[in-house]
Amino acid sequence: MLRMTRFLAATAALVAIVPIAGRAMAGEKEIRRQDSFGGSCVKCELSGRNMSGARIIGANFSGATMMGANLRDAKFLASVFVGADLTKADLSDSAMTGANFSGANLTSARLSSSEANGVVFSAANLTRADLSDAQATGANFRKAILVGAVLRSATLHGVVFDSADLSRATLTDVEATGANFVRARLTGANLRSAELTAANFSRVDAQGAVFQDADLSNASLSYGTFSHASFRSADLSNANLTGSTFDGADFRDADLSRTALNGVDLSNARGLTQDQMDDACGDSRTRAPRGLTVRICSGVRMIMRHDAPKPAMRMVPAMPAVPVPPVPPAEPRYIISIQR
Repeated sequence: MLRMTRFLAATAALVAIVPIAGRAMAGEKEIRRQDSFGGSCVKCELSGRNMSGARIIGANFSGATMMGANLRDAKFLASVFVGADLTKADLSDSAMTGANFSGANLTSARLSSSEANGVVFSAANLTRADLSDAQATGANFRKAILVGAVLRSATLHGVVFDSADLSRATLTDVEATGANFVRARLTGANLRSAELTAANFSRVDAQGAVFQDADLSNASLSYGTFSHASFRSADLSNANLTGSTFDGADFRDADLSRTALNGVDLSNARGLTQDQMDDACGDSRTRAPRGLTVRICSGVRMIMRHDAPKPAMRMVPAMPAVPVPPVPPAEPRYIISIQR
């Protein structure tokens, strides 16, 4: 019975993918909407195909050509698109939780209002892609190219942009608490009014970037390049700016309460006041603008943790373990996709 059930599940997945591959080879432009399909369509030619509303579960489209394909409102859960070409494809309103787009070409693709939580976009090309209003919590964009990409109002909590290129990207009003931008390129990027609490911008190149009205409290901006960047009215309270370059940066009305300025050269920064410098903390290497001084803070900066208290250790006599009857194994469950 177990073998038969497995055979039926595998047959259902295979039968479901065959119509797609067949239509791809036949050059048919529209793929009939189905309940679901899976299987393998490696290096398939699906350019311009209409797959809107399709359910793609556990499928493999590695190396497939899907230029200009219509995937609006599609669901491709736990599917693989490694190295696929989705240039100008429409993935708006789609759900792609757990999908892998590593090395894929998504140039000028539309992913607005998509659900991309936990999706892997590492080393993918998303130049000028539209991810506005996307839900991408925990997604991985490591080494991805997002030049000129639009991520306006996207939810990016805990997202990894390590070593990604976000030059001239639009990230206004994004929610990116705890996001990782280490070594990212953000030249000319717009992060106005972004929620960036506890985000990591260490060693970034953010020349000319706009952080106006952004919340950067408790964020790390250490050892980065922020020349001519705008921090107007930004919240930098408790942020760490150690060792970064701010030549020509604008700090007008920025909140620098308890901001660490150790080793920072602010001599050519703009918009700073003595009140702001008094709120911040520096050291002997900190250079303030002409006519201003920095407050030298001594002592160790403590980070308070609210872990549950550990119970006290007590020596007690060993007690024999009470035998526990074994739990009977659960019945195996299988899901078979049924087409209509």
